[in-house]
Amino acid sequence: MGKKYFVDVVINKEKLSSGKPVFVAHSLGLGIASQGNTVDEAMKNIREAIDLYLEEQPSKYEELVSEEVPFFSILEVNKNAKVAGIVR
Repeated sequence: MGKKYFVDVVINKEKLSSGKPVFVAHSLGLGIASQGNTVDEAMKNIREAIDLYLEEQPSKYEELVSEEVPFFSILEVNKNAKVAGIVR
């Protein structure tokens, strides 16, 4: 079996200057982003962006996490700049 590579993707709901909501997908490890009107569309678009990026720069595979899936956590913070708790 070949080596496995994992790409981190974080999706945030944001608003355009017009006020319209949009979902922005970021790959922090690769430094690329894409967007869509829905989460599914944002995922489809970031997958396409990742495919194109790695096709053009295959050496970037070596910078990706391999063997283990990346771990993410979400922290809740208060306005007084204190961590209130771990959400996930």
